Amino acid sequence: MSVTVKIDKIIRSRRKTLGLEISGDASLIVRSPYGVSLNDIRKIIFEKKDWITSKQKIARERRLQTFPRKFSEREEFLYLGKSYPLIILETAANPLSFDKEFRLIRKHLSSAQRLFIDWYKKQAYLKIKERLDFYSELLGYKYSKFALSNAKRRWGSCNGEGNIHINWRLVMAPHHIIDYVVVHELFHLKEKNHSKKFWDKVKTIHGDYKRKRKWLKENGHLLIIEG
Repeated sequence: MSVTVKIDKIIRSRRKTLGLEISGDASLIVRSPYGVSLNDIRKIIFEKKDWITSKQKIARERRLQTFPRKFSEREEFLYLGKSYPLIILETAANPLSFDKEFRLIRKHLSSAQRLFIDWYKKQAYLKIKERLDFYSELLGYKYSKFALSNAKRRWGSCNGEGNIHINWRLVMAPHHIIDYVVVHELFHLKEKNHSKKFWDKVKTIHGDYKRKRKWLKENGHLLIIEG
């Protein structure tokens, strides 16, 4: 059987069903139970070929919408779900600052991307840690360590040691999206997979979690400032 759809990654776990995921860069990720053979996976992909190619086309079109940042006067940048303009100044106390607008010193334009990333990471740690601690206490779920993630395809992760990593780019998203990802990873401290039991728990806090997952799939490409 000839399969024209490329499998970019197969992730095997104790899950009971096989899932197909199209990432933001249009890669095909297969999430499979341990017992499913590669041949059976290929058969399912062949059956879902039209759906896969359609979703990959949409993902590629979204990526094209992520225009390269120019860091020019009045260019808009996201922070906590809202857009703020960039103002270029001749002099200021700091190379990059924020107060209802981003302010960048002209002589630092060549390093603007690095300055923005550093600023976002600093804010991300503060904001996300605050929400993580809030929900940790609310739910009674204690995590071991928290760190920012630079992953290209995942918004969060939780390992077997109870360490939680959250993508720093989420600080560009609305508050309720950040909260959803935080709660999602906290529940993984008890439920290691995406079973019905897991989603039922998420639903107790975020009854509209499907809408928030959809928001990330449809808007995640906007939370990127790298060229």
